[in-house]
Amino acid sequence: MILTGPEIVRAAGDGRIGISPFNADQVNPNSYNVRLGPTLLTYADGVIDAHRANPTECRTMGEEGFVLRPEQLYLGHTMERVGSDVFVPLLFGRSSVGRLGLFVEITAPIGDIGFNGQWTLMLSPVRPLRVYPGMKIGQIMFFVSIGDIDLYAGKYQEAEGPQASRYWKDRVAVP
Repeated sequence: MILTGPEIVRAAGDGRIGISPFNADQVNPNSYNVRLGPTLLTYADGVIDAHRANPTECRTMGEEGFVLRPEQLYLGHTMERVGSDVFVPLLFGRSSVGRLGLFVEITAPIGDIGFNGQWTLMLSPVRPLRVYPGMKIGQIMFFVSIGDIDLYAGKYQEAEGPQASRYWKDRVAVP
């Protein structure tokens, strides 16, 4: 089951969902709009290595925005801190943003119960596109969970700003 807009408002009010800052104008019929934060990360090397921490370059967008290029992966973040110890959050790009040719969070939309922080957004444009801090970039839906809950305690907990991949921390030795 998915939470409706009015239930998202109730759950944010009673603490079952954390959204900070919360703005009632960002509530949709069954989701909550999140805005693009001002910081973007890109990987600095020509090849990204899954088995090591990769160097990144950080950019801060001003009110004039920033032009995303198709040949680059950008890591952005939500302005809002969002999380829940009760519901399963899923983040998708807004259809209006998709119609501009920007893929948002295509491969990893599901959040873990217990995560709390700003969400890192994978941004991939199909053509040059100017984006702006504060623009409504995605929407988070909340689903009811069934069964025992093990809260997230992973490597991205309490994230502030975009987070580069820490996949290398998951590496296991191959015999």
